[in-house]
Amino acid sequence: MAGDTLQLNTKAKQQHTYDAIVIGSGVSGGWAAKELCEKGLTVLMLERGKPLKHGDYPTANMAPWEFPHRITLSKADKEEHKVQSRHFSYREDNKAYYINDAQNPYDEISRFDWVRGDIVGGRSLLWGRACYRWSDLEFEANLKDGHGVDWPIRYKEIAPWYSYVEKFVGVSGNRDGIPHLPDGEFLPPFDMNCVEKDFKARVEKKFTDRKVIIGRAANLTQAVGGRGPCQARDLCHRGCPWGGYFSSNSATIPAAEATGKFTLRPNSLVNRILYDEKTQKASGVEVIDTETKAVTEYYATIIFVNAATVATTAILLNSVSNRFPNGMGNGSDQLGRNLMDHHKGVAVAAVVEGFEDSYYSGRRPIPLYMPRFRNITEQSPDFIRGYHFGASAGRSRPEPATTIGANYKDALTEAGPWHITVYAYGECLPYAENRVTLNRDKKDPWGRPMITIDCKFRDNELAMHKDMIATAKDMLEQTGYKEVRVAAEAISAPGNANHEMGTARMGKDPKTSVLNAFNQLHEVPNVFVTDGSCMTSSSYLNPSITYMALTARACDYALKELKKGNL
Repeated sequence: MAGDTLQLNTKAKQQHTYDAIVIGSGVSGGWAAKELCEKGLTVLMLERGKPLKHGDYPTANMAPWEFPHRITLSKADKEEHKVQSRHFSYREDNKAYYINDAQNPYDEISRFDWVRGDIVGGRSLLWGRACYRWSDLEFEANLKDGHGVDWPIRYKEIAPWYSYVEKFVGVSGNRDGIPHLPDGEFLPPFDMNCVEKDFKARVEKKFTDRKVIIGRAANLTQAVGGRGPCQARDLCHRGCPWGGYFSSNSATIPAAEATGKFTLRPNSLVNRILYDEKTQKASGVEVIDTETKAVTEYYATIIFVNAATVATTAILLNSVSNRFPNGMGNGSDQLGRNLMDHHKGVAVAAVVEGFEDSYYSGRRPIPLYMPRFRNITEQSPDFIRGYHFGASAGRSRPEPATTIGANYKDALTEAGPWHITVYAYGECLPYAENRVTLNRDKKDPWGRPMITIDCKFRDNELAMHKDMIATAKDMLEQTGYKEVRVAAEAISAPGNANHEMGTARMGKDPKTSVLNAFNQLHEVPNVFVTDGSCMTSSSYLNPSITYMALTARACDYALKELKKGNL
């Protein structure tokens, strides 16, 4: 019997063993699975969320009046999703994609809006799709001004990987020739409307240091690999049956599945990574089934942790052993520190005179973009780093003289005045005090230590935020627009920009960083982290295309190291 039991256990372990495990199915996890499968490895993807296949988007083609609350949130929605409902993207038409906060609590020492998907594909279904390459303005910033640690890479090392992922993703945009906003591999751009073209002309004539371009986005203006093109419905947040924008569901997961080497396990909450004290490597992961609460172990030679910044860090912190009593790879005590997010909340609007004989077609899903111009050639005395502006122009409805009857209906068919709105996103510096920790004296519903977040915007971000408001207002006034008003000015809470990053930063020195130049744990060579937690600084730029490029690069490196016998 003993021999039979041993044989059964061995067989069970073999059935749960893969070449690689990928934790998380968002933009970086999807890329890790695609790349590793296409390189010949068997891959298990573990996703804590519910199953969701591309095309199975239940609200994609529903009209507003088909929703019980006309796309607004009910009282029950807000109660069960107290954190998710803080974010503009959580709505009645996509609420099924978000996590239930009542069932998945965390502690906020200071407010942090942890916006989370709860489906296969994660936030790749919900992201804003902005795709901007970082330049050495970003990769050299920490070294030059002394905040954080130096990035272990520069633009030239990641540039080929930007090109690689852009060709697969499908990024629409112009080659604008802006030195600190590198051009990429672009599909044809979306067009500006007539007022936006006028805005561009006015701004660039008045301010020689500023450029207004059409946004660069993972919305397809031409079909790519059987996906798209974008239908310009601006309903991306529901999921796109046409694959008109890039998501794990529409692009990378199908590519991984096509290899025949891919296994997806949803409803799988990773509790910790298992560590082998003898080999000094990770051996696998421990998983809690979110439906049954059964605990299962899976094994692999390589592990990619892509659960998104806070969850990734929590997994590593909870992966304790004799070797790592404070969390896997945490010899530097940097794991969980340096949590960053972009700050936002500014909106400045103006009325545009003229153009009453013009309108626009479709609902373009991306805005105009104005790259950083602060602290490029001259340093502000008030703050370091910088921000970007976004903008869009449209026509509002006129105010009808009546609110009932045929006259009211007729009034709704008329176009009102043109208006333009400018908003801003700013950089957050890395602060060791902004951190994610685990409270081992308090358990979450899954029996794990409670995740605790303490993150604040500080003096540099607050000073930058003031400049955003003043500069946007001044810019609209100086370019001749009328009735300029500050429509919103309160700075967002950390997390609300949905660009959380840091906490397992890359660096050259294992004493001050968690990961090396290839996103590999300094202290555990077969574990890689390529989601937002790897970032050493936050820049002012949207980060997702950088996560993708770093992931593809890390997968290439991991396979080479595997072939050398180093993993």
